[in-house]
Amino acid sequence: MTNVKGKWALITGASRGLGRLMAIFMAQQGCNLVLHSRSAKSMGTLVDEIKALGVEAYAVEAELSDLDSVGAMLDTIENNGTQIDILFNNAGFQIAYRSGIWDTPADDYTKSFVVNTTAPMMICYRLIPSMIERGFGRVINTTSGIMNDPYQAGYSASKAALDKVTNDLATQTNGTDVMINLVDPGWCRTDLGGPNAPNAPEDAIPGMVVGAFVNDKKSGRLFRAQDYKGMDIIAAVEKAENM
Repeated sequence: MTNVKGKWALITGASRGLGRLMAIFMAQQGCNLVLHSRSAKSMGTLVDEIKALGVEAYAVEAELSDLDSVGAMLDTIENNGTQIDILFNNAGFQIAYRSGIWDTPADDYTKSFVVNTTAPMMICYRLIPSMIERGFGRVINTTSGIMNDPYQAGYSASKAALDKVTNDLATQTNGTDVMINLVDPGWCRTDLGGPNAPNAPEDAIPGMVVGAFVNDKKSGRLFRAQDYKGMDIIAAVEKAENM
């Protein structure tokens, strides 16, 4: 199992929901954190909570629908001298539920693809080369199990596209210690998932982070977070590496 103590992870969408839970869990394992949100103010006390766990942490902000803002965020991380070892592309945007599917506007696709596909891939393209150069890296892109739902076509299509480009990238690193995989949190009661979802956000841990701890040089997998519900990280890693 990979020891993440002293490594640096970037978590997008860290201020609430699954991102916040992931941040706390990673900090408990000794991982230093760069915590992204749209506005640093929305981070509240999280940075201080993370530092209280004995690791380093700081906040960055970027509007993921604005690719210049994404680039500026990455410049900030680079100018701080931080080398990202683990990337959690967790943040996502779910478009409105369209009851009239035949009236779905083009903007549903445009907005969904920028946030859910293009922005995470731009972050990957910026950070992965240095991971390859250093001989270590973990990239975990958050997808969705949504299917057969034309009422959220832009969202589901953008996540399917993220699956495709993630698996394409995985062909370049498979067999090395730079591992690129996907995770599906399942339908959770978050701001994105809504109050009627069957799973508590806590149910998705450790499945959401298991891709950072596996150590078998396999890329291109999909971890279904709910399959690891109630496990400790050691058991989760053992299950993931035997999948």
